[in-house]
Parts: sequence; structure tokens; C-alpha cells
Amino acid sequence: MTFRSELTWEGMKASGLEADYHSSYEKAADDLLAMVRGGPMIYPNHIDGAPSLAQRTFEDVSPSDRDLVVGRFQRSSAEEVSCAIRSSRNTFLEWSRMDWGDRVRIFERAAELMRRDKFALAAAITLDNGKTRHEAVADVDEAIDFIDYYSEEMRRTDGFERTPGAAYPEEEVSLRLRPYGTWAVICPFNFPLAISAGMAAGALITGNTVVMKPSSDAPLPVHLFYEIMDRAGLPPGVLNVVAGSGGEAGDALVNSDAVDGIAFTGSLEVGRRLMRSSAESGRRIIAEMGSKNPVIVSGEADLEAATDGVAASAFLFSGQKCSACSRLYVHELVYGTFMAMLIERASRMTVGDPFDRETDIGPLITEQAMDNYLRWTEMAHRDGKLSLGGEPARTSGPRGLFAHPAIVESLPEEHYLMRRELFVPILCVQSYRTLQDAVVRANASEYGLTAGIFSSNETEVRYFLETIESGVVYANRRRGASTGAMVGSQSFAGWKSSGSTGMGTGSHHYLPQFMREQSRTVIRQ
Repeated sequence: MTFRSELTWEGMKASGLEADYHSSYEKAADDLLAMVRGGPMIYPNHIDGAPSLAQRTFEDVSPSDRDLVVGRFQRSSAEEVSCAIRSSRNTFLEWSRMDWGDRVRIFERAAELMRRDKFALAAAITLDNGKTRHEAVADVDEAIDFIDYYSEEMRRTDGFERTPGAAYPEEEVSLRLRPYGTWAVICPFNFPLAISAGMAAGALITGNTVVMKPSSDAPLPVHLFYEIMDRAGLPPGVLNVVAGSGGEAGDALVNSDAVDGIAFTGSLEVGRRLMRSSAESGRRIIAEMGSKNPVIVSGEADLEAATDGVAASAFLFSGQKCSACSRLYVHELVYGTFMAMLIERASRMTVGDPFDRETDIGPLITEQAMDNYLRWTEMAHRDGKLSLGGEPARTSGPRGLFAHPAIVESLPEEHYLMRRELFVPILCVQSYRTLQDAVVRANASEYGLTAGIFSSNETEVRYFLETIESGVVYANRRRGASTGAMVGSQSFAGWKSSGSTGMGTGSHHYLPQFMREQSRTVIRQ
């Protein structure tokens, strides 16, 4: 098979099927909301191929409607996590020895099931983390893309086996990448299907077994992913799912001596703790830990393209992306013009119920995120110039955590808001005189995930690409100045404190990170 990105919205729009796209999503959303409003469902853990109930549960509440309980999930204890780890370890030998082609075929069936259930999965994402329909469908598309791409990589590399030349004629030499064992997969709330499925698929398709812990803020998509893998024929016990808090279930999982590797997407603080622990234990860790992503708008930029690209990257999904544009450097010659355009564009973005067709920006994920937004915009008003936003968005719809895009100017370079990853829709803007100065300021961060520039000057673009310290860089990208990496096209690799390996997801470098090399030499008797 040849890998092709899903691109559901773009494909259906090009085929004149916009109405079918919207009706399919809206029917799925109506069905889901009717079920949820009938009373919260209880979602079990999944251990050794069977549903498992813990002694305690927690309620998962929709961020777009705080009166709506998505479901009750298990508050797993350390003992329950240990059972899941044991199940994964017990199934490792058989799963790892399965022909890699048979593993791939299971994942290809899973991808097809995701296609069939695409709009139902998207509606579940909207309900659980507040993504608008386009972003939710794109989340499902990305999950499918990860599975398809990693399946193709297994075929392209013949299961990561090759035969080099032998130094001695009597020797038969082969090189193989072999799985480590059992992996803990710690999932984020912001891409609860795409990133979660991508990490799990990377571990599983290469022959490892997995225990997944979904984010407590958006656990439903991981539960649905498990059901899809089960329907696709994944053997019992190969994938286990335990819900619960990071401080209890998460710590029990990542601190277990029976876990051979950890795949993590989340905060720098937690990522560093996991890396320190792994350095002491010798365990493999693949961590993506966010960023403080800069974008530069040159004096020779297409300002309309830059306006669209910056607004999309900074404010869609309320800035809750590790790739979101958070720092903006604008050349002093176009600063006034561009800022007027950006403020006008951001002020027109519709904030509200993510199920509504016309909504651009849905809710913040938690009450804490809203508190942070209000506290930090007050700080911005005190220490700089708050040009837009700073207050909750009032809507006529449900009781959700809605906030307007915020733009703050004239903060000092060392200000807290210029340095810290915020994960709310706040964009910090400064002017610059020379590109060299802008790049130096952009690089003056412990992070290095994504970055962008807008310029029609090829010399400026070349200089930016050669000097910026980020793993994912874009020039003149109107659809997203710093966001929107596509599987199989743009690898998603964090530099500096944004990643633990310097290698990206959605690229040919990803799967080998879940394996270790074995050289085999055989002399026939």
C-alpha cells in the first residue's frame, strides 16, 4: 500500500460533499449526546482482554458543558496497575514472536474500522476535550495516518530486518531490531486519539506490549481506541488500559520495575522527572514535552497570509497545542499595520459550543486552565499592553469554559509570560529591527519544538531555516504558522527540552525507537 493522508474535510469539500460531511458529524454528535444525557455510562479498565472495575471511579465532565457528565471512569489503584503490567508482560513473548506481517494486518484492520467510525470518534473527541468538528475529525484522521504510515514502514523495512555483508565466508549475518518488552503509554488530553494511538501503535506494531493511561481530562477516546483494537483482532492482554490520576495510576505505572519503556506526551516538569528516573534505571523513554513556539513576521511578508497563519496557530483549540504559536516577533516597519490586521482577525473568531458548525474556538479544558487564563491576562494588563481579550466569552449556549483570544504587547523579553508554556489562548508580541536579532530572541528558550517565518525574501527564509533551533519549522504557511504537522510529511521532533530523543513522530525514525538492535551470526554445521 502507498501511504496517503486522510484529509477528510479537504477531500469531501473537493468532491462537493460538504453537506454529507456536516450531516455525518451532526448525526453522530446527536446520537452521542442523546446517550450521554440519558445518564452517565460506566467505562471499565481493560486488563488481560476483559473489562475490570476498580473500587473507585471519577466523573469526566465535558469542558463545553460543565453540567454534562461524559462518563464514569475507573480510579485505578497501584494494585490494579500492577495487574495490567503483569498481563502485558505475560503476553509479550507470544506477541513479539508473531510474524510482523500478521501484526501489521491487525493494525490495517484497525485503521479501516476507524474510517468507518470516523464521525462517531470525532463527536466523542468534541464532547470530551472541546475540539470543534474540523479539529476533531482531523484528530481521527491523524490517528489513522499514524497507523497507516507505521504499517507501511514495517513493510518497507521488511520488519526492520536486513542482511549485511559477512566478513568471513562461512558466516551468515543478519541485523534485526527487536522489541524491548512492556511499554507504558501516558496520553495527553489535547490529542486524545491521534497522539495516544500513535504512541501505542508505535510500540505495539514493533512487537512490544502496552499499558495505556489516558488523560483524566479526556479518557473516552482511549477507551474507544481499545475497543477498535479489540475488534481488529489484537490478542487479549497485549494492550491494557488503566484510567486514573497521574499521581496514583500514572506514578504506579511509570515507576514499576516491570516496565521496559515509557512513551509520554505532556509537561516539561513531568517529562524531566521521567527522564531522570529512566537515566537511573536504564529504561527507554520517548518524551515530547511542549514548547514556547516563536513565529517571525518579516518586513517583506505577505501580511494577509501571516495574519491567517498566526491566528490559526495561536488561537485554534484555545491555544492548547504544544505546537501553538505563543511568541510573535514582527518587524518594526510593518508592526502597526500587521497588529491591526491580527487584532481584527482574532476578534472575529467565534468562541462557543464546539458542536456548532460556525464555532472557531471551543472551551478550555479545565477550571484550572480558565483560572490561569484570567490570572495571566491580568498580569499582561499590568506589565504590558493587553490589546485583546482577557475575559471569559459569554455565550448563549451551554455552561462551558470559554475564553476570548488574548494578545499582549510590549512585555519584557524575560517576562514570565514570554518564557512559560501557557496552554491557553494568549499570544505575546514584540517588534524587532533585524532578522538576526529576532532569531536570537526566538532561540533564547529552553524549548525547541516548532517555529515559523513569513517572508518573501528567500535570503531571509534561508537564514531562518539554518539558524532557528526547533525540530519543526515552517516558512509562509498560511494554514498554520507553527501548527499542523502531517504524518509522513512533516516529522514532529522536539529539540532541547521539547523532546528526549531529537527524533520525530510520523517519520521513518520513530519506530526504531521502540526497538533495540541485535546482530546475529550463524555458522552452518
